[in-house]
Amino acid sequence: MAGKLLALLPPALLAAAGLAGLLLLSVPTRDVREPPALKYGIVLDAGSSHTSMFIYKWPADKENDTGIVGQHSSCDVRGGGISSYADNPAGAGQSLVECLDQALQDVPQERHAGTPLYLGATAGMRLLNLTSPEAAASVLEAVTRTLTQYPFDFRGARILSGQDEGVFGWVTANYLLENFIKHGRAGRWFRPRRGTLGAMDLGGASTQLTFEAAGPAEDPASEVQLRLYGQQYRVYTHSFLCYGRDQVLQRLLASVLQTHDAHPCWPRGYSAHVLLREVYASPCTTALRPPTFDPTAEVSLVGSGDPALCRSLVSGLFSPAPCPFSRCSFNGVFQPPVAGDFVAFSAFFYTVDFLRAAMGLPVGTLRQLEAAVAAVCNQTWSELQARAPGAGPRLPNYCPAAMFVQQLLSRGYGFDERAFSRVTFQKKAGDTAVGWALGYMLNLTNMIPADPPGLRKALALSAWAALILLFALLLLAALVLLLRRARPAKPPGAL
Repeated sequence: MAGKLLALLPPALLAAAGLAGLLLLSVPTRDVREPPALKYGIVLDAGSSHTSMFIYKWPADKENDTGIVGQHSSCDVRGGGISSYADNPAGAGQSLVECLDQALQDVPQERHAGTPLYLGATAGMRLLNLTSPEAAASVLEAVTRTLTQYPFDFRGARILSGQDEGVFGWVTANYLLENFIKHGRAGRWFRPRRGTLGAMDLGGASTQLTFEAAGPAEDPASEVQLRLYGQQYRVYTHSFLCYGRDQVLQRLLASVLQTHDAHPCWPRGYSAHVLLREVYASPCTTALRPPTFDPTAEVSLVGSGDPALCRSLVSGLFSPAPCPFSRCSFNGVFQPPVAGDFVAFSAFFYTVDFLRAAMGLPVGTLRQLEAAVAAVCNQTWSELQARAPGAGPRLPNYCPAAMFVQQLLSRGYGFDERAFSRVTFQKKAGDTAVGWALGYMLNLTNMIPADPPGLRKALALSAWAALILLFALLLLAALVLLLRRARPAKPPGAL
């Protein structure tokens, strides 16, 4: 049947079809860049109080040698930080299994072997490494054994320095807020003209302050230079070990046990049993440890809810040490004056968010923050429980935590009212958590070679339009001719 239909087509039409085919073959083509495949990376943030896993993804090609990275998914590891497994190193590795199993599902199987996997431990492990290097090494060996059992490209487990933690947190914040590079409406990446912002991180065992410096630092140990998206940055950063939220609470508790019968930062009506071994186990409380004490002893302590005495206790954490530079923050540490916009995250955010959301108190100025702290510290235990029923076990310590945040910003870092008005307390930017892990991943993409872009042959748009129109006309002409030839001839004498 097909042969008969073709026979009905006039030779001129068949010739035209052949000519169109030749035109298709002869039309010049151009190379078109195929969309790059996705790469994945996994970072385990092993903090002092818990571990979080973040999975990132980015196009296989790169922009100015730095990958365009976004968060794909995350997982919170159950239990405490890996440093809490000093007496049971194997437990540290086992604690990661549930989240690593999730990573097997979140990362496409064909990408497993090429997905780098890193573990970075922060201040909790830095403290453990100070007190027991052998225990710290055993914990890292245990988590390494677990991580190497998975099909990812394991690149190592290490303890980050405080400087690393501060700088990578700064990178994360500025990347998420598009201060390094921005995707324009025209589909091109460009560098915004606005400057970077500073970053303040408050973890469980340390706190970090990082911002771009106007000139060379008086203390070279506090300066880092790095290159991102073709731009060079000079950054001031310092990490204060033992000034994280959990360690500050332990230090305050140790001070109270020495000089007070009641805890002025705990609410009236609250009491707790304190195990002395836990109070003095940290190197942060070594200086406050009694010469002789029974580590198995348990002390009952009540709260007195005294904001003035609590403020005095917290202020004692900031040593009036001599400053060998033109300007210092505290403890004799060099710091240039804070300037520009800042983002404060981690426990900074959670503490201020409690004051705003749970207590309904304004914190837009330093004066308001100070008043909000005093209001929380004046609450009785029953009043606090009624105001914030879902706060959990952290509720008794929101007064000392908030008092510390307020004192750290004003007394420690030197924020006045004008500078404080430019501080934003933030947990996430978009769907991505603000912290050091993404900055770490961004830095590490510089060591991951970019895949060469795949090319395919393609016609110009105008050539495609012309050929489609030609074939449509040929098809229409063929159908008309077929219908005319297939129509039966009229019988003689028909009207």
